[in-house]
Amino acid sequence: MSSPVADPPVSSKTCLVVGAGPAGLTAALELCRAHAGIRPVVIEMGKIPGGISRTEEYHGNRIDIGGHRFFSKSRWVTDWWDGILAMPEKNRVSRIFYLRRFFSYPVSLSIATLRNLGLKRTVKVGFSYLRARLFPIRQEKTLEDFMINRFGRELYKTFFRDYTEKVWGVPCDKISPDWGAQRIKGVSISAVLADALRKALHVKSAHQETSLIDRFLYPEKGPGQLWEKAAELVQKGGGEIFYESRVEKIAKTASGWTVTVRKADGSSAQLSGDFLLSTMPVKELVASLEGVEIPATVREVAEGLTYRDFMTVGLLVERFADPVLKASGGVLPDNWIYIQERDVLVGRLQVFSNWSRGMVAREDCVWMGLEFFCNEGDALDRKSDGEMKALAEEEMVKLGFIAKGSVLDSCVIRQKKAYPAYFGTYARFGVVQDYLDTLPGLIPIGRNGMHRYNNQDHSMLAAKAAVELILAGKAADPAARKALWEINAEKEYHEEGAEKKT
Repeated sequence: MSSPVADPPVSSKTCLVVGAGPAGLTAALELCRAHAGIRPVVIEMGKIPGGISRTEEYHGNRIDIGGHRFFSKSRWVTDWWDGILAMPEKNRVSRIFYLRRFFSYPVSLSIATLRNLGLKRTVKVGFSYLRARLFPIRQEKTLEDFMINRFGRELYKTFFRDYTEKVWGVPCDKISPDWGAQRIKGVSISAVLADALRKALHVKSAHQETSLIDRFLYPEKGPGQLWEKAAELVQKGGGEIFYESRVEKIAKTASGWTVTVRKADGSSAQLSGDFLLSTMPVKELVASLEGVEIPATVREVAEGLTYRDFMTVGLLVERFADPVLKASGGVLPDNWIYIQERDVLVGRLQVFSNWSRGMVAREDCVWMGLEFFCNEGDALDRKSDGEMKALAEEEMVKLGFIAKGSVLDSCVIRQKKAYPAYFGTYARFGVVQDYLDTLPGLIPIGRNGMHRYNNQDHSMLAAKAAVELILAGKAADPAARKALWEINAEKEYHEEGAEKKT
């Protein structure tokens, strides 16, 4: 268990931290705990801590932006969480909604799955998978190649293609296979069958894939509850957090870095530090840099990086409608449901009241969040909050989840740059990565900071590694910094966790 923060030490240096999400707050708290005389100053453009892992509140109902399971293969991460907040363990229930039926997720080859698919489609799935195993695509150039090799073309088209294309807004054959390597790296039909066999025989595995876990930790009032506590500990440990402060410029100085921020009241301020940890989008980071020479190719690649935005529409109802309850067997226990249907825009449905009853103000109600994906400025993004609420209700009625006119309350939460995309100029991202490693004392961490679709534990491990570089005096060493980019780049991303569990 992590030790509590003692009285703040006398600081001789300052580390600026852009962003109060999992990466930024982990780095700030680790600097406080190190008692090395380095004071963290966190710059956050939002009103509350947590970043994408924050918990928004609306009329007493809480909204988890994207859904966050607290599970990690790293013992360091789980101990870190335990040292901040005691979290109850939850059962993971998630399914796919397709053909107006429910399929287990991760996909299982159960009797229910085969019955829902029907004989003809099941036979096609079987032969398609067999073909993929006998004649795999030798060089995986796209996400589509990655998926087909692991599931077969028919199962890929049935359960993965449409949802993935809703998320990214482009066909899977236009997306790098790196996304699959990071999000579902060890999952395949053989992995699913092996996992099912282990569970049937009650055999535990030390290397269970994250996508296959069936239990996880979760704060009673959402993930933001943990990060709000972490922010408090940073401030008690001598750090500062400036909220509603948007970064405008980042300048290299003789002694370190100076960040110019724009506050909510329109005024500007300058903050200076010896080191700078950045979780801001790489595209914005490079565009804001001053006082350093930026090669034209680096500017070009950074400018071409793309992102996918995200909207959650919260709907409060007294109960789910009979059609979906009947299809689900009388109850709907899911944490989230992947909507694979092509006749609606919604990509995923979270049931916040199933994550925790502390997420909903009224015990007798269902509080859900419909997730929509868009590009900045596209037709969906331009819809008003009122139009998005109407669309969400219309699609839930169409799918049979709720009755018309049953919505008691609703809200819309918009999240810009929620997903760093694996297309655009991403294939050349190494050019930017190598350049950033040459900037002394400036280290990118976190999902957007590294332009990598990290989970929160990956972001925390990157933050830990960055702090260790600073404390070891290697913040300006490009060779030492390369190891930080390897986090979540390989199948076994935390060997440390596996070793300490034995």
